[in-house]
Amino acid sequence: MAPRVSPTERIRAEINDLFEGDVDLPSAVEQVARLSVRLTLQSVLEEFVCVELLRDRYERRGEDHPEAYRNGFQPPRTIKTTLGSIELQRPKLRGAHSALCDQLFGSGITRTNALETLVISCWVRGLSDRDIEATLVETFGRDASVSKSTASRICQRLRAEFDAFGRADLSKQKIDYLYCDGSYFKMHPKSKAEPVLCAWGVDTDGKPVFLGLASGSSESTDAWKGFFEDLETRGLRPPLLVITDGGPGLLAAIEQCFGRSLLQRCLIHRLRNILAKVPRHSQDEVKRDYWAIFNRITQPSGPKAVSEARRRAKAFCTKWRKLYPSAVACLEEDLDALVVHLRFPAEHWKRIRHSNLLERSFGETRRRVKVIGRLPGEQSCLSLVWAVLDRASKGWRGLTMTPKALRQLQDLRRELLHDQQVEEVTEDSVTAAA
Repeated sequence: MAPRVSPTERIRAEINDLFEGDVDLPSAVEQVARLSVRLTLQSVLEEFVCVELLRDRYERRGEDHPEAYRNGFQPPRTIKTTLGSIELQRPKLRGAHSALCDQLFGSGITRTNALETLVISCWVRGLSDRDIEATLVETFGRDASVSKSTASRICQRLRAEFDAFGRADLSKQKIDYLYCDGSYFKMHPKSKAEPVLCAWGVDTDGKPVFLGLASGSSESTDAWKGFFEDLETRGLRPPLLVITDGGPGLLAAIEQCFGRSLLQRCLIHRLRNILAKVPRHSQDEVKRDYWAIFNRITQPSGPKAVSEARRRAKAFCTKWRKLYPSAVACLEEDLDALVVHLRFPAEHWKRIRHSNLLERSFGETRRRVKVIGRLPGEQSCLSLVWAVLDRASKGWRGLTMTPKALRQLQDLRRELLHDQQVEEVTEDSVTAAA
């Protein structure tokens, strides 16, 4: 019996048929895009089976190989995407554990994250559930639409998830590094943009943790203090190091709430401030000299590394003071907070000396909100910002925790926070952190 044609081969044939004879390329682009996505997803499904069964289609293996075998394909299932509906066929397996079969698209998947994100974006624009349904039909066709009730459930789930995030218990989180930043969004009619305050951290296992998000009428000391107090009420303990770009209100709140923690000012923000006081023709050289203060430190992390950076900073000031005294003063006034990261493990230096990760994530949020103009209220704004940052946080990289780094952080915790409950480093704890 001749081998049956697989769904992947049929999709390739459909793509080839599009380009046979005369073809109106503009009209074919959308079909090619949809078929290409379908081909990719279907190929993943079929390749997954080959990997799990350790053999290709119609390939026989010995008795020592898995007993499971292919049994054709399930009927086509429609997945709604922003390219329209895409049909996929899940391979059928016999003799395989149900958990394996469930990995090949769960039974409840009927739409993609991109389509759900579009529904949420329509919602924060102030569209009603009925308007969202009509917008999707108009833009992508009826096949890509979601019902009014589905749109409502998606947006309600977003609100519920954000509310749960704001109440989550933080008492089990032991944060070594805490990053704080704020960004401005228009939340109310005929009003100026207002700040959204955000905090994320890296725990003792080196894993990134999205901790808190809240609105503030300003970035005043009281606003930031209230934000930090809410985190503390939820159980957050003082971190070892707080990294921030350093507005005056934020700095004062950090001093009041995390007085025993060390403070690292963002090196990237400080460089921008310095370059703003230097003419364009000298900026490249000043920039090189600035980074030479902090890069390629030869001394081990701790007081010796800090001293080396201070000597380099002194050389920078000697070179540039006569030409650009205000730029030199900008470096000198906060030098202690610029070099403090050198007290921490060397493998962490480049990741704990700036707050750029939050700034980039906020930038992505602002790009999404820009097309909206004004968000229809504080709750809608916070829900959208949280949704974007929460998704972005899934891709945030953690930090490597070596035995040496763990011991160094434990010593700092005892010294700064007087924490006598620090667990000793063991091979098991290092393995768990990895």
